[in-house]
Amino acid sequence: MVISAAVMPPFENPQASKFSDGAAYIDGDYVPIGDAKMSILDWGFTRSDVTYDVVHVWKGSFFRLEDHLDRFQRSCEKLRLDTRHNRDQMREALMQCVRLSQLQDAYVDIVCTRGKPLPGSRDLRTCLNNFMAYAVPFVWVLSPEVQARGGHLHISDVPRIPASSVDPTVKNFHWGDLTQGLFQALDGGADTAVLVDADGFVSEGPGFNVFCVFDGNILSPGDTVLEGITRASVRELAEELGYSFELARVTPETFRDADEVFLSSTAGGVMPISRVDERILSNGAPGPVTTKLRERYWAKHEQGWHATPVDYG
Repeated sequence: MVISAAVMPPFENPQASKFSDGAAYIDGDYVPIGDAKMSILDWGFTRSDVTYDVVHVWKGSFFRLEDHLDRFQRSCEKLRLDTRHNRDQMREALMQCVRLSQLQDAYVDIVCTRGKPLPGSRDLRTCLNNFMAYAVPFVWVLSPEVQARGGHLHISDVPRIPASSVDPTVKNFHWGDLTQGLFQALDGGADTAVLVDADGFVSEGPGFNVFCVFDGNILSPGDTVLEGITRASVRELAEELGYSFELARVTPETFRDADEVFLSSTAGGVMPISRVDERILSNGAPGPVTTKLRERYWAKHEQGWHATPVDYG
């Protein structure tokens, strides 16, 4: 019997469809993202005793992969966490998660948790630390639709955790303050929030650094914030475009008076803000400096800037 091509079932790769929602590396194995699990006794879960880093893949290439691995390893050292994986093994775990998922644009996370102590013990020195990684479809801090009109930002009065308590240069899950500020923003009709530090200066938001622009001069908070990889990219782009860039302490009042405001994150790149609290910026649209930075950021992605291509096999 001859089967017409028109009625033949489409060919499906079971392996590809198995990982289509994302892939994870956990306990030494690669599993579909929905099957990734960890113990509820892990102190990464019960005590937020964990560090992580996020790198993105855009059109088949990692962006600044080695910079993210550098920061992740520094964070592990500061928290006295041992991944039990060398750098090549960590890089390969990230690569394989993307390769299995076949995602061209991905949000890729690398994590190390404290693990769990011996039964009946609370001695963290007995914990066997856990390394894991995963890749899922690209995540946006602000959606492309919101970015097109410029996001609405709320300056929260919730103080960021003091740097003397939790090192802000170590990427962490201590998000209670950020979550409280985000609820304030959403309840008030804004898209997201930036917090202030213990001294009342503008700090950072949930997953992003912030910037303000005065007469083409770019300022960004330098204390009590994560040293963002995308923020470093913004600095490079600013220098290319002839803008001055400075890490500075900025009050909420100064921030609201800026010509332009924008955010930066691995999960979204350079993201315009058109309103800060009740003040409308740039006639309610992305400002010219922000627009140039944003366009250059994505254009250079297309050119292979800081790219590590994924071998999809």
